[in-house]
Amino acid sequence: MTAKAHAFDVGDYVVYPKHGVGRVIELLEQEIAGMKLELYVLRFEKERMTLRVPVNKVEAIGMRKLSSDKTLREAMDTLKSKPKVKRTMWSRRAQEYEAKINSGDLVSIAEVTRDLFRADDQPEQSYSERQIFEAASSRLARELAAMEKTDEPAALKKILAILNEYAPKYYEATATA
Repeated sequence: MTAKAHAFDVGDYVVYPKHGVGRVIELLEQEIAGMKLELYVLRFEKERMTLRVPVNKVEAIGMRKLSSDKTLREAMDTLKSKPKVKRTMWSRRAQEYEAKINSGDLVSIAEVTRDLFRADDQPEQSYSERQIFEAASSRLARELAAMEKTDEPAALKKILAILNEYAPKYYEATATA
């Protein structure tokens, strides 16, 4: 019986939907409740967290490699597009935003970042809006940083530059309408 090839190697960056970008630091075999399990050991630097993920649960959890260049371009184009703000109750929108962030889908995370972005001359955000915006933009920045081999602050600066460039024209259009 041949060993099944592993989807990720030690040193690979991976995206764990609920926690964002982590790095595979070890592949180990451990006996838990009398069963032998192969585990990926993931390290999330920002949260200072280590997570052990059973190899056979990777697909069910939605853990994946970093996005493709095409997906990254799509996410960056999403940041440039018109924000979609629904007129539903904030609690419902907040749940939808959290679900998009936790989906691990880069384009969905970019949508949340775009929709909750406020330029300096825009009205203040509520505390919870700001929290969700920061969670989404941080998650997006971490994946961008891993893909472009830079750090999170540099990636976040790039994201905010795009938002600051494109968002004002959408706000000006609604102000004059």
